[in-house]
Amino acid sequence: MQNLDALITLLNSPQKIVITTHIKPDADALGSSLGLAGYLQLKGHEVKVIAPSDYPEFLDWMVGNADVIVYKDEIKEQIASIVDDATLIFCLDFSSLKRIEEVGVLIKKSEAKKVLIDHHLNPDIEVDFMLWDVKASATAELVYDLVNSMGDIDLLSPKLADCLYAGILTDTGGFKHSNTTAKVHRTVADLIDRGANVTLVNKIIYDNNSLNRLKLIGFALAERLVVMPEFNVAYFKLSKADLEQFDYQIGDSEGLVNYALSIRGIQMAAIMIEDKDKVKMSFRSFGDVSVNDIASENFDGGGHKNAAGGVSRLSLEDTVAKFREIVNNHKEKFNHKIIGNA
Repeated sequence: MQNLDALITLLNSPQKIVITTHIKPDADALGSSLGLAGYLQLKGHEVKVIAPSDYPEFLDWMVGNADVIVYKDEIKEQIASIVDDATLIFCLDFSSLKRIEEVGVLIKKSEAKKVLIDHHLNPDIEVDFMLWDVKASATAELVYDLVNSMGDIDLLSPKLADCLYAGILTDTGGFKHSNTTAKVHRTVADLIDRGANVTLVNKIIYDNNSLNRLKLIGFALAERLVVMPEFNVAYFKLSKADLEQFDYQIGDSEGLVNYALSIRGIQMAAIMIEDKDKVKMSFRSFGDVSVNDIASENFDGGGHKNAAGGVSRLSLEDTVAKFREIVNNHKEKFNHKIIGNA
């Protein structure tokens, strides 16, 4: 970690700490934030976790969730005051302040010391301390590494271990993605030794669906999945009307893109979801196909080589047309056979 000794010195005295993460936090974003928050509170610091937007209900079991401050216009002055009073700010699981919108503006203006803990490509946040590793499976893994480097690993309680385990579990795709290293398994083994309830966490995250979510998945597979076999590409498109039909809740489309990627022969998958004034996009790929490049060059997004997000200000149909044109113009990228998926 960049300047670890200086950070340790800073944390030897009580700090007013703000922890924040990206818009629409997932299990890694929230799990790493709450895991770190709980640890820092045990060290005697005053800690506030600020989420720049709401997030799925299936994450509300995490310890400390009840104290998370979700950014809303009606409390923006309160949040501005909290950020202004902070002496130390942790930025977790995002690489650009643009990813956290209004909260990012507040953090950029803050005179507090700043720490980045992240595993996404191309960080562009000015910070005083940085724990950044694109080879890390999850930000939760990096938080574990930080606590361990500080000599405080024995402070991790079972509930804090649950938070970090959830982040690693989901960002490795249930330990299926190429970021699942031997170190990941050793880290998880230690979290289990410290009381992480892997059966319960898996149940809550993967087997806790509403009936409407299951119906939405079935509808998407039957009616909104498009396969481009000549390019080894598949995608979903979901309109606002589609979402309303199934009483869409935040998180209901989580993981849907992976169904498209699971089709034999498919090397890149995408999902395009119509929102109020934009189209939200998520990309997944195998092997050498970099969806980070596609997202960053065409859809104001980015992330990882094989998993990225983006946004389009075009209509849903125009976004689909643009996506198909990009695929057609780069078809040579998608014609490599993959062992076991050819």
